[in-house]
Amino acid sequence: MMPNFLEQLVAEWYEFRGYFVRRNVHVGKLSKGGYECELDIIAFNPINRHLVHIEPSMDSDSWDKRERRFTRKFSAGKKYIPEIFSGFGDLPEIYPIAVFVFASDKSRTSVGGGKILHIKELMNEIKNTVNKKKIQNAAIPEQFVILRSLQFAANFWTHDDQYDN
Repeated sequence: MMPNFLEQLVAEWYEFRGYFVRRNVHVGKLSKGGYECELDIIAFNPINRHLVHIEPSMDSDSWDKRERRFTRKFSAGKKYIPEIFSGFGDLPEIYPIAVFVFASDKSRTSVGGGKILHIKELMNEIKNTVNKKKIQNAAIPEQFVILRSLQFAANFWTHDDQYDN
């Protein structure tokens, strides 16, 4: 299954920053088949001991519907993520984040027990990093296809039509 663009971008961003990333993790195996829930992205940085559960969403659902869905997802994360990273010893508290593209209520800062991160905030964070890395000296590695594309855009869309060799 191919991840959607937003999930891929978020996963690349965390992996690029040194996190171990797991994507589309099925948790809570049911006795009659299937799973209780799918966790979109789990990322753990063993150096700074930061553990995040991220649920990117491009939905335009009501806040009530989002509240129910994200409460279920973040609760499942708290229950099952420790098993997934059991080899890392005692884990820090899990920091849940919901990334929204469509979230018109700017006064909302959380949903389902997790922090809301608007796409504009995420993109600005990424832009501030890729703008500092000139392709000639510090190209983002090619396995990060979206981040590298953004780096190319940042480097070449901001310059005049001059070619610097």
